[in-house]
Amino acid sequence: MDFDFDYFVIGAGSGGVRSSRIAAGHGAKVGIAEEHRVGGTCVIRGCVPKKLLVIGAHFAEDLDDARRYGWTIEGKSFDWPTLRDNVLADVDRLNMAYQSTLDTHKVETFLARATLTGPNRVQVGDRDITARHVLVATGARPMVPDVPGAEHGITSNEIFHLDALPKRAIICGAGYIANEFAGILHELGVEVTLVVRSDTLLRGWDRALADRLLAISTEKGIQFRFNTVPTRIEKRADGTLAMHCANGKVLETDLLLWAIGRVPNSEGLGLEALGLELGANGAIPVDAASHTKLPWLHAVGDVTDRLQLTPIAIREGHALADGLFGGKDWVVDHACVPSAVFSHPPLASVGMTESEARQKLGNVKVFTSDFRPMKNVLAGRNERSLYRLVVDAATDRLVGAHMLGPDAPEILQALAVAVKAGLTKRQLDETVALHPTMAEELVLMR
Repeated sequence: MDFDFDYFVIGAGSGGVRSSRIAAGHGAKVGIAEEHRVGGTCVIRGCVPKKLLVIGAHFAEDLDDARRYGWTIEGKSFDWPTLRDNVLADVDRLNMAYQSTLDTHKVETFLARATLTGPNRVQVGDRDITARHVLVATGARPMVPDVPGAEHGITSNEIFHLDALPKRAIICGAGYIANEFAGILHELGVEVTLVVRSDTLLRGWDRALADRLLAISTEKGIQFRFNTVPTRIEKRADGTLAMHCANGKVLETDLLLWAIGRVPNSEGLGLEALGLELGANGAIPVDAASHTKLPWLHAVGDVTDRLQLTPIAIREGHALADGLFGGKDWVVDHACVPSAVFSHPPLASVGMTESEARQKLGNVKVFTSDFRPMKNVLAGRNERSLYRLVVDAATDRLVGAHMLGPDAPEILQALAVAVKAGLTKRQLDETVALHPTMAEELVLMR
């Protein structure tokens, strides 16, 4: 059978764009469909604009600290529309760069919703297209709870476009997105309350780091309401919101942000009609090489809900295209993947936490450095960093590294190489410290 395309990709986010580019590089005829904007969650409404807001917000502390370093800053003030519009302009730049990448590699772009209508068949707008292989890379979206009035809240999709900053904000959630936006809004002068269903912040992270972030955030003035479950959101005549909770409390706010997780974008694509059974949360089941049980259909990235991280989607898409069109079979290793929370201060982690290591390995050693960064000491800022290394006692191998403090994600990226490579604690100890830095603490832990 003659197909219109060798490869048709649904979703032009990080995973879909990389996969289509690699496939085209191997000589495949490629088409890609995107119903929103080329670039996907990370570039358009996720990691990139979020990190720019984190940087912008952190100037609040830097400008305060500057006084102790001899700088006088007269009449400092903050203008939200300036930051917002500059960030959105950078998003536009990246959107054009991604489109340019597709055009350069002769990938045909369809700016329309695509659905699967049968084996090797895709409906894009009013066009019926056939393809030898189809990739679903539709990503995920923020979850909104099923409670009356939930529509009065916004998600991370909308927060980048606020007309003005609110006086008060409630953020529902305990994960990285909730903590990141709590930090951003607080630094920009908003009264922030984090509402958490359970009694735990950042589930799955190193407990000592999560507890330290909670203590620092509380000291900064962010409020926390644990074991609090919203049951109804009421919009009042003056525009304010009232969150009614299961414990009988009513919390008032000007802005409500839902940050309670993300769900795969798999509904309405026609997957069930093809005989594919989706996971309970809508995840598309795939094998290690990103193939579904249909030999022509594949999926990568957040829609498969393996690890919802941009670099993972990119690698999965790359590996798939190499296997299908380049004669190079490899799979992505989902172990030892570094991750970060861009809170104030940020956290970064790679490998096993202490509890995971104890369950898996039994006998482990944990090395800790708890210190005040030099910048904070002179600034009179009582904020301590916490670095933790988890070591397999039997082999001396470094199996986990967890950090909270300024630039922790930047420092951890290099340390992730050591964990991935299976270096030993002794090899870290034998490395000479680079003084004076925060990172030197990693080779000085005895």
